[in-house]
Amino acid sequence: MKNKVIYQAALGAAAIALVAGAVMAFSGNGANAGPAFIAFFLLMAIGVKVNATLGRFSYTLLIFASTVAALYYPGFFTSWGSFKLSVLLIPLIQVIMFGMGTSMGVQDFVGVVKNPRGVFIGVVSHFIIMPGVGYVLAKSSGLPPEIAAGIVLIGCSPNGMASNVISYLAKANLALSITITAVSTLLSPFVTPLLMGWLAGAFVKIEVTKMMWEIVKMVILPIGAGLIVNRIFKGKAKVLDVIMPLISMGGIVLIITIIVAAGRNNLLTIGPILLLLVLVHNLLGYTFGYWSGKLFRMNERDCRTMAIEVGMQNGGLATGIAQGMGKMATVGLAPAIFSPLMNITGSILASYWHGKPLDEESVKAASKDTVTKH
Repeated sequence: MKNKVIYQAALGAAAIALVAGAVMAFSGNGANAGPAFIAFFLLMAIGVKVNATLGRFSYTLLIFASTVAALYYPGFFTSWGSFKLSVLLIPLIQVIMFGMGTSMGVQDFVGVVKNPRGVFIGVVSHFIIMPGVGYVLAKSSGLPPEIAAGIVLIGCSPNGMASNVISYLAKANLALSITITAVSTLLSPFVTPLLMGWLAGAFVKIEVTKMMWEIVKMVILPIGAGLIVNRIFKGKAKVLDVIMPLISMGGIVLIITIIVAAGRNNLLTIGPILLLLVLVHNLLGYTFGYWSGKLFRMNERDCRTMAIEVGMQNGGLATGIAQGMGKMATVGLAPAIFSPLMNITGSILASYWHGKPLDEESVKAASKDTVTKH
């Protein structure tokens, strides 16, 4: 009861902050409205927890708060004295990937053996649909080449880790989701650079071998270290299960904030166009992913998994690649927008599917998985 009162008070305060910011913006004092808008998103992130469904958007609202802060006060998120914050990006991504490794084990890859067909369809669909759609959108966008290349980059990236959470909420096939994410991530050092060299070469110069090594450093090595830690301390260091997800979430917020601050001027100029293109990219990923499952006669539960696994990308990794290219403020913009946006659309999709019954075949498959786990 006490928490509910706090959440309701936060929502009331958020409404006041929004009104204050809007009044300043419409009265020509928008440059000073930053604190009000930041407070609005922060308070909303607390207030939405009053409801379990709305509470899923709390993390996304925190991302919005940090994004507004970066737009209003970019200097604070670009450098501290002579220290440039951009150098933190790759280490942060490595920490996030290490966290992913600590949450994985050999059992996560058993799914490849149990359901190779579903994993194959999911991974291949992902690396065909999203790069292809990204290339078409980038080519027809009319955006500056380096910014357009960012749309291709997010399309060529592996699945986002958030897809596993969304799959769970959407009553999709969680085991299949985890396996597709793991396999696509481990393939990314080879597939992503090759796709980028082929599709994005028309926009920016792509050094394929250099990009491969960058992704190996950002993905394979940290995940490998995480797997080893999981193997050694499994069941002995449960604090990792609590701390690593929080560190990963904080790392993603910081990554997005640094990129938005670095690309602030470009975002203010072409932000609405890029936002629309990224939204279309994301939604087409869900749509084509779902129907790729239908094409191969998969059940409803697995089709939902296909939609989520195709439509949700690893924006953090795409950001690290952009940083490795030295083009964080241009190529890195589309990934920075895609990450929070996919969390919103994914949560909405999960809420819709959560209340929609599965077909009989999917229910039987889910029951079989539950029996197998026990």
